[in-house]
Amino acid sequence: MSNSEVTRRVVGDFLRHVRSGREPQRAAEFMSPVVRAHQVQSEDLATIERTPDDYAEHVREMTATWGAFDVTVEEFLVDGARAYVRLAQVGRHLETVDGILPTGRTVRQINSVVYQVEDGLITEYWMQIDRAGLLAQLRDDS
Repeated sequence: MSNSEVTRRVVGDFLRHVRSGREPQRAAEFMSPVVRAHQVQSEDLATIERTPDDYAEHVREMTATWGAFDVTVEEFLVDGARAYVRLAQVGRHLETVDGILPTGRTVRQINSVVYQVEDGLITEYWMQIDRAGLLAQLRDDS
C-alpha cells in the first residue's frame, strides 16, 4: 500500500469516526500518542500537543457546544504522507461561545486542515478556522 493510500485511509477513517463526533473514543486508533496541533485563528498561530484522549474530549466538548453536528468533507486531497481536508460542520449553538450566550441557531463552520501521517497514524496537523464567519452567524439578528 502506498503512502498516499495509507494517508487517505487513516485520515478518511479519522474524519468519519472521530472528528464527526460519532466515536471520539476511537481517537487512539488514528492518532500517535502525542500529536502537534497547529491552530490558526484570525492570524494567531498556536501550537499545542494533543493526545488521543485529549482529542476525544475536545470532540465531546464540540458536541456539547454544537449538538449532534454534521461534518461534510468538501475537499480531500492526498500527496504522500499529507492530506488536505476542507470540511463544513453544521450544528446548533447550544453553549456560550466567545461570550455569546446560546442562541439555538443553526451555524455552519468551515475548517481547512492538513494532516501528516507517519507509520499509519496522524502525527501532526495544521488547522485554519473561519472564526469571523462563525461569530457573524452567532451575532446575526436577522
